[in-house]
Amino acid sequence: MKTIAKILGGLLVAIIALILFFAERDRPVEELIPLYANKDSKFMPIMGMKVHYRDEGVATDTLPLILLHGMSSSLNTWDNVALYLKRYKRVISLDLPGFALTGPSPENNYDFPYYSKFIDSFATRLKIKRFILAGNSLGGAISWNYALHNPSRLAKMILIDAAGYPKKGESGSLGFKLASTPVINNLLLYATPKALVRKSLETVYYDPARVTDEQVERFHDVAIREGNREAALMIFKGSFKGNPESIKEVKTPTLILWGDKDNLIGVNNVDNFLKDIKGSKVEIYKNVGHVPMEEVPGKVAASILKFVQ
Repeated sequence: MKTIAKILGGLLVAIIALILFFAERDRPVEELIPLYANKDSKFMPIMGMKVHYRDEGVATDTLPLILLHGMSSSLNTWDNVALYLKRYKRVISLDLPGFALTGPSPENNYDFPYYSKFIDSFATRLKIKRFILAGNSLGGAISWNYALHNPSRLAKMILIDAAGYPKKGESGSLGFKLASTPVINNLLLYATPKALVRKSLETVYYDPARVTDEQVERFHDVAIREGNREAALMIFKGSFKGNPESIKEVKTPTLILWGDKDNLIGVNNVDNFLKDIKGSKVEIYKNVGHVPMEEVPGKVAASILKFVQ
């Protein structure tokens, strides 16, 4: 028993030492806005938050595109796609509640009904009656859940490497694995090493050499924005309770886009979406990972434009 106590004591000391070594304070959003907002950035007061968004392109477009990013990401994931699409469409990208410059939900709530309510409120504040919703990863799951919540408001939908079905052996991201591991994940409230951020980003892309120091810095900074780590931890601990069976009830015209080398949500999920969403269309990009809109933005933009016009 004494030996076991010594081992446990040693582990506890090691864990505390690691926390102290890697610990970082939360960064106030006021420090981050000058770094990551640009001339097109706006901040909307809604549901107790100041939501960071960009509303670009054809102002007279009566059926705009609203773009939703994935877990631990931001509206920046759409930058190059928006650059192309805004010549033809009104394009709205945003930092979802719990992420990036928008920050945590005052309701401390991160589930599909909350995000559906948020999208309704966001569109209403922008005086948008109907729109097209595109979502990547978690943003994809939020999209198809919204299609069930308010189908009359949704004209079309684009799912890009979308979450929804149980995982089937994908290797996944190191950061996501740690964040999903009980006890250990609580340490991420205090320590978010840049090395871990880099390693996680490298598994998102087919070609890890795409990851730049600038990206690592941005992802790290917005991850430690005040309240974001607590929000991420709630999500990783299972705040989202989706029902894959309900995907069969989606009637919205849907385009499915996927990278064939996705290590987070495998390309095998395409067959499930095609089977469950009747009449849906699909395009699969070769040698592309989890974020096609970043890896092959020109192809993704062309696919979206063809579908929505």
